[in-house]
Amino acid sequence: MIVDLPDLAAMGAFGARIAAQLRAGDVVALSGDLGAGKTTLSRAILKALGHVGEVPSPTFTIIETYTAPPLRIPVVHADFYRLDDPAELRELGLDDYREGAALLAEWPDKAGGFKHEPACLAVTLESVGQGRRAIVEGGADWLGRMP
Repeated sequence: MIVDLPDLAAMGAFGARIAAQLRAGDVVALSGDLGAGKTTLSRAILKALGHVGEVPSPTFTIIETYTAPPLRIPVVHADFYRLDDPAELRELGLDDYREGAALLAEWPDKAGGFKHEPACLAVTLESVGQGRRAIVEGGADWLGRMP
């Protein structure tokens, strides 16, 4: 599925559609070049889930957590850009963070990828002129609830 995102409002609306379908255990794997909008889309999803306030980029912390309440469901927002090896995930304790939460994963390939998981919604963002385009693929658990 391809979704045109010509401006920030469209990105926000797309994030809200993802948030409306998001369940604990889901992974939203966000790929794309630097500046493609991965963090912007993550912020839109978190806002739609009920987060109020700043959403720092997890580029340096690698993992940021958000609890429910105030969010509808707990969320782990991770940026794997700085990982050199997927084995580092064990040291970070990602599995512990993910228990009972949804995962927003930026740079998922650096973590070994998540497309093999049935609960993965893979979103690849591309720059198109002044806007973006999202190429969206859902795992088996996303059938019938694609955003």
